[in-house]
Amino acid sequence: MTITQLKYALAIAEHKNFTKAAEKCFVTQPTLSTQIQKLEDELDVIIFDRGKKPIELTDVGRKIVYQARNIVNEADRIQDIVDQQKGFIGGEFRLGIIPTIMPTLLPMFLKSFIKKYPKVKLKIEELTTEEILTRISDGHLDAAIAATPLESDNIKERVLYYEPFVAYIPDNHRLVEKKTIETSDLDIDDMLLLEDGHCFRDGVINLCKTFKDQIDETFQLESGSIETLIKLSNEGMGMTLLPYLHTLDMRETLSTHLRHFSEPSPAREVSIIYHKSELKMQIIDAMHNIISGIIRGAIAFQNVEIISPKAK
Repeated sequence: MTITQLKYALAIAEHKNFTKAAEKCFVTQPTLSTQIQKLEDELDVIIFDRGKKPIELTDVGRKIVYQARNIVNEADRIQDIVDQQKGFIGGEFRLGIIPTIMPTLLPMFLKSFIKKYPKVKLKIEELTTEEILTRISDGHLDAAIAATPLESDNIKERVLYYEPFVAYIPDNHRLVEKKTIETSDLDIDDMLLLEDGHCFRDGVINLCKTFKDQIDETFQLESGSIETLIKLSNEGMGMTLLPYLHTLDMRETLSTHLRHFSEPSPAREVSIIYHKSELKMQIIDAMHNIISGIIRGAIAFQNVEIISPKAK
């Protein structure tokens, strides 16, 4: 068997279609089919059930694909070793970023990174944490930037920064007169939340843990974006919590509604995460250094309490 055959098998397992897999691998469909047939003949097993639509893995096929993914990853490490030895930082790098981090962090570091490492071809996607974990495990992402800790056996995490939660209090709200607020001031009943699937939402719920048991029994107004939450809050629909970086460029008319927490400030931990196989570490190290250097000038908070981003 060959590494190429294993890569073809992984592509079919992903796309569940020979034609789409061939397009992904930049070969003709007959070429891909022939190589898979050779692999099955050599192993004397059927990897794919071609009678199903879409194509499915057989029981032994699932085990083979799992091992093939490990073998392909280890083979890719050889090129990594060569690149590191030569000091080369370049090539394609697939990065995922969660929605509540993408709009604030990406503009801060992207231009500097591209300028310093012009040979790196970045492919950036906005993805939920669950999508990120799946794609890293499947080998479809090289790294991601997400709220941690995630406690995943296959994932390694390197902290980039700690980002405090900031309260956005509308006029006529019960907390409007307070200069700083306590976590005990929070009531999930008048809290605007992001839609389910956002880890920032789960962090807010965990912060309001005193009221968490009631969350399915109370009225909740949810939105898909932080900007919409701010607009709804301004309409008197409730208060909301924002990640600190979202408040830096806020218009003065809006920033008057911001309230910081007393220390230790509740915060989320933001990390660059990657597969435990540690592929493309030279690029991950470079990105970690660039972001860490830039963020030091934006976030001066040290005394923080990390709030879990995982639903409990």
